[in-house]
Amino acid sequence: MIFDDLSIFEGKSIEEKKKLFGNKKKSIYINTLHRSNMMLNPLNLKHLNSLDENIADVVTLNLEDAIAPSRKKEALCNIALFLSHLENSNSFIVIRTNPFDEGGKEEIEFLNAFGFDAIRLAKVKSPKELESALKILNKDRELHFSLETKEAFACISTLKIDERITTANLGMLDLLASLRLPQSIVKIANPTIDHILTKFLIECKTVNIRPVSFMFQDYNDTDGFRKWCEYEKSMGFESKACMGPKQAIIANEVFNIDNFELEKAQYIKEIFERNSSNGINGFMDDRYGFIDEPIYRDALNILKNQLYHEI
Repeated sequence: MIFDDLSIFEGKSIEEKKKLFGNKKKSIYINTLHRSNMMLNPLNLKHLNSLDENIADVVTLNLEDAIAPSRKKEALCNIALFLSHLENSNSFIVIRTNPFDEGGKEEIEFLNAFGFDAIRLAKVKSPKELESALKILNKDRELHFSLETKEAFACISTLKIDERITTANLGMLDLLASLRLPQSIVKIANPTIDHILTKFLIECKTVNIRPVSFMFQDYNDTDGFRKWCEYEKSMGFESKACMGPKQAIIANEVFNIDNFELEKAQYIKEIFERNSSNGINGFMDDRYGFIDEPIYRDALNILKNQLYHEI
């Protein structure tokens, strides 16, 4: 916990809280897992107080649609207050701002002075908003975006305008509203949902953007959440938005790499490199059948992902 006692903040105004800002600034967390991406409400001080020991790989502090307009300044102040006292965190910390022209610009400018890892820009429609955000965001921070509009969905691959743009978060319900499609179609193996997920996944991967799948709204339906995680993993996803600790635990488990996969990948790497040194790049193996360069590259990807697990 960052603070032992949260009662010191009870009844404090925004200006009074600003006087309690600290001078700490956690270092940028570059290498991290992204299996679970948990959304937290910054109006809940208990949530913010756990930033130094959260179980989620990624923590997203939400300033956008979950916060009423009348309380957005309070939420922003709360984030700054706790970040100013945060020294270390095992989670990659993202702040989800409002759309750039609806408060996002001012939020980024204010937050630049504090320690976090990425800004997530809401309701992006074109590269223009991302370009504007990059101009004012500190150079050592990543820029993520929420894919929630039909305009962005139609041009996903064009949104990779800078290497600092690393991650896209699928806002399924907002996207469906933008497309004038009902939320009732959000079911496993629904062809429309499969198309949305597949297009999102492939176009992000094509331009080296990490795709984070959508949030499952029924927090208490852990079986349903697990089924979605397993289904999305089978499609190629490696990360999912989470509503709380119960979902984060499941996402971490499902999207983890098991020991069998690691041992197989290490074996393939070693035997391919041994054969390749003798000029043989395709051969039959007693354990895993035919091994060639594409199989070898897949093994390298698995081992690369595991490296991030250990850092």
